[in-house]
Amino acid sequence: MSPKARSRHMAKIRSRDTKPELAVRRALRLLGFKFRSGNTTVARLPGRPDFVLSDRATVLFVHGCFWHRHMNCAANRTPKTNIAFWRKKFAGNIARDRKATRELRRLGWRVLTLWECQTGSQNHLLQLLDRKLAAT
Repeated sequence: MSPKARSRHMAKIRSRDTKPELAVRRALRLLGFKFRSGNTTVARLPGRPDFVLSDRATVLFVHGCFWHRHMNCAANRTPKTNIAFWRKKFAGNIARDRKATRELRRLGWRVLTLWECQTGSQNHLLQLLDRKLAAT
């Protein structure tokens, strides 16, 4: 892929209300969980979690497998062009995720991460969320 084509492709990628986030939002509602997303409370927290379940002192991140390097996932591949840039970019993303998780835990939050590949099947997602959030 040419640099110009890569740039056009990457510019189309959304940072909010992605398909995985919408799937998780729908599942949380179906399960009856109260949550906040995309408001000032969420924006003030380290790492800007995708969902905050205040009554459970839990924050939830929905990570894209490509951007956040989900291990052993088919989407975890490095583009063949500009490899040094991508390695640095991915390393920075991982470091930022770890820092946000540490800070949130220090503040008393329970931090959960869901991966994009876990959101494809609504039944699987409902079971996963129910299991992860039942422990809180």
